[in-house]
Amino acid sequence: MLALLAPGQGAQTPGFLTPWLEDATSGALLENWSTLTDLDLVALGTTADADEIRETSNAQPLLVAAGLISALRTFAGQDLTFDYFAGHSVGEITAASLAQAFDGDAAMTLVNVRGRAMSIAAAGSNTGMSAVLGGEREVVVSALLALGLTPANENGGGQIVAAGSLEALAQLADNPPAGARVRPLQVSGAFHTSVMQPAVTKLADAAHEMDVNNPVAPVISNRDGAIITNGDELLARIVGQVSGPVRWDLCMATLAAQGVTGVIEVAPGGTLTGLVKRAQPGIELFAIKTPDDIEGAREFARTHGGK
Repeated sequence: MLALLAPGQGAQTPGFLTPWLEDATSGALLENWSTLTDLDLVALGTTADADEIRETSNAQPLLVAAGLISALRTFAGQDLTFDYFAGHSVGEITAASLAQAFDGDAAMTLVNVRGRAMSIAAAGSNTGMSAVLGGEREVVVSALLALGLTPANENGGGQIVAAGSLEALAQLADNPPAGARVRPLQVSGAFHTSVMQPAVTKLADAAHEMDVNNPVAPVISNRDGAIITNGDELLARIVGQVSGPVRWDLCMATLAAQGVTGVIEVAPGGTLTGLVKRAQPGIELFAIKTPDDIEGAREFARTHGGK
């Protein structure tokens, strides 16, 4: 069984879209989405520096565009299907679109609202995020809650991202949970916490204008690892997930429980396959990074029954 995964914010690197845009069709698509979002996605994906593409309102549309383009280049017209789709945080929009719950233009419109709204919600909030690496899950979560912090991303493999006030994050860094170390993240606010509630409201308004279909194959939800087959429920979860924790650990557990034998991660691939490797070593992996990976991804998909 085969699953297609889409990475979230932080997977982008300067210039990573350059090789994908050597294809005229991909270039035209990105130009269209640049107009749709009022962002120069071509420049962001080819010449922008790390700070510019780290900005939430730039990073999120760029990542969704990259995932969609790489998947279309790799799988369109190949008579290949996937048993499950999943994406981490903003990657869930990519995954839902690849599962045909809504088209690429709708995905780009939605993620543009999401990125801008989350950036606005974060501004002046005096909040941030830190990765907590190692330690027992229960011990780490208890320590975060005692400081008023939220375990905003539970990524499995001993990686939990804490979110909340900068003061509490500083206290966490000074006194890490037993067996863990703390690494501050370069983000502008406490994503996937109640700080993002204003963004949920704006995203809900945008979602109300969308046409949604049931996905062609189930999408595994960030909220709780649930298998979602209804398009309306999927979109509602994508909206609400902005202010709720990402349980990627449960998504990976669902992949394993459903008998998935292989996962392919769309560009910029590598982050999620790395997490799956640590948490579910029985699942085979393929990360799409550049067009040089297209043939390998197709062969991998055929091997794992995606026909």
